[in-house]
Amino acid sequence: MSLLVHPRIRPGKVAASKKPADLATDAAEAVTAVKAAAAAIKTAAKTAAVAPGRDGALRSEAAGLAGRLLWNVRHGRFERTLSLLTAAGSLITAAEIYLEHDRASFGNKMMWWPVALGPIGVAAGVAGFYDAKAARTVLPIASGMIVANGLQGTYLHVRGIAQKPGGWSMARYNIELGPPLFAPLLVTMVGGMGLVASVLRRER
Repeated sequence: MSLLVHPRIRPGKVAASKKPADLATDAAEAVTAVKAAAAAIKTAAKTAAVAPGRDGALRSEAAGLAGRLLWNVRHGRFERTLSLLTAAGSLITAAEIYLEHDRASFGNKMMWWPVALGPIGVAAGVAGFYDAKAARTVLPIASGMIVANGLQGTYLHVRGIAQKPGGWSMARYNIELGPPLFAPLLVTMVGGMGLVASVLRRER
């Protein structure tokens, strides 16, 4: 079986058609192309390795912050954070109490007390966050007032439920429609956070 060959090209003339100098040039160009491809692959590999490195650094930094927070909590160093939480709690509870007592048209003048103590708790909490002395003087005084007011509010709400028709004999009905029984205790918890913050150590 004979091979099909172009009539103008004979076997052996393809390789002989190029001179040695041309072959050397082609070989050099091929080597250059291979080196360029290898360099591109190496650069791409380095670029791909940078991103995980940055992500790893961010993860390490986040883990470091979490570890520091956990260490501070375990060693009782939570004063600044808890002071700030006391300030936030005072602001939120004061706003909620204002809305609830406004529905009752502030029928009892003592309904204004927890609303007035809210800004005091905010100021004391923020002061305790920035100043260690304020955290041990101003903050416990304001927090003690908030705790006392919360307990007083609980008593007044219990009395308000008792004064409704049927009193405590219709407890389920009057608790649902009367003053919220446990709401003042939330105020007491906010004040309690401030008292705890005043005896803790400051974060490092």
